[in-house]
Amino acid sequence: MSLHVALIDDHQPFRHRLRALLSQDAGIEIVAEASSGPEILEIALTSGFDMACMDISMPGMTGIEATRRLLAIRPEVRVIGLSAYCEPLYVEAMMDAGAVGFFTKADAGENLLRAIRTATREHPCFGSEISTPTRAIVGPKSPPSSARQLADIKSLGEKESAILVMIGKGMASPSIARSVSLDHAMVDVYRRNIMRKLHLPDAAALTRYACAYIAQDT
Repeated sequence: MSLHVALIDDHQPFRHRLRALLSQDAGIEIVAEASSGPEILEIALTSGFDMACMDISMPGMTGIEATRRLLAIRPEVRVIGLSAYCEPLYVEAMMDAGAVGFFTKADAGENLLRAIRTATREHPCFGSEISTPTRAIVGPKSPPSSARQLADIKSLGEKESAILVMIGKGMASPSIARSVSLDHAMVDVYRRNIMRKLHLPDAAALTRYACAYIAQDT
């Protein structure tokens, strides 16, 4: 039985290269191609596939958000993230969205082909250039006490700390994006990363924490 795969990337030449790689395996069938997140979500409503190779940097909707929405529609699909970069923030955000692996596009070779066959949430696969996220090994952490959250504030990077302060001041993502020269979608990635590091369950908890954080410094 063939493994049905969808390719999502806004650069057609890379999709062609990926198709050529996957065609080496007679048990893999490319059943869908898309150049954007909204396009693959529309396809997913009417067509079935087992695996999606997802570019994370696409105009309009990032592959991170597309992965989250795709898995809400079809939770059985396995997604592998692809990027020109191996930035840990992107890897962690993609795994948090539900991906089963992450590879750089330069490393999209035999190892990716094997990962398409074998990667799962329990046993994710990563390219040789990727530092395996700790969360992918140890799994989600249990909700911590306030004392642990205060200790974990030290784990935030400079930009994460700046964004936390802006959230505490009531700034929305578009305003934060302009202030720190980031894409709006990447601000949301930073928000999720801050919540993960501080063990906060949702956006409301993040806002409460951010308000308390800036209050103690005033």
